[in-house]
Amino acid sequence: MFTAQDDLRLALRGLLDQEYDVTANSANFGSLLYHSLPDLNWVGFYWLQDSELVLGAFQGKPACVRIPLGRGVCGTAAATQEPQIVADVHTFPGHIACDADSRSELVLPVIVNSSLLGVLDLDSPIANRFDEQTVTLVSDLLSIWCAHQYANI
Repeated sequence: MFTAQDDLRLALRGLLDQEYDVTANSANFGSLLYHSLPDLNWVGFYWLQDSELVLGAFQGKPACVRIPLGRGVCGTAAATQEPQIVADVHTFPGHIACDADSRSELVLPVIVNSSLLGVLDLDSPIANRFDEQTVTLVSDLLSIWCAHQYANI
């Protein structure tokens, strides 16, 4: 019997099948997360360009376009190359409030062959939204996405 997590993995693989355009695949991946995981108000990618993150495909309200490395949750995840799980963004030093409704945040660095490419950002209007199970699931899905998207790097 398949679990909901297995269904998401299968759905992502189906969306990626025979498609390698990074814009198309990042948009579909973000949409899958946004519409499948409860209590999210924003999901999207920021891509590393020089010394800042630049907005990529996303679902949700308009967002900050450029984020310096080391600033906010996304910039911190990029600078440290470590996931950031923030239970209450209002307590995070230097938090950048693109959407005043966001309360918690999960940011995973997109790293391929030891190179930082950007970050995947998930926001929620619910404090402490991102439990260990959600972090593991989104990390697994991001690994599937990266393995497909950058198989030839």
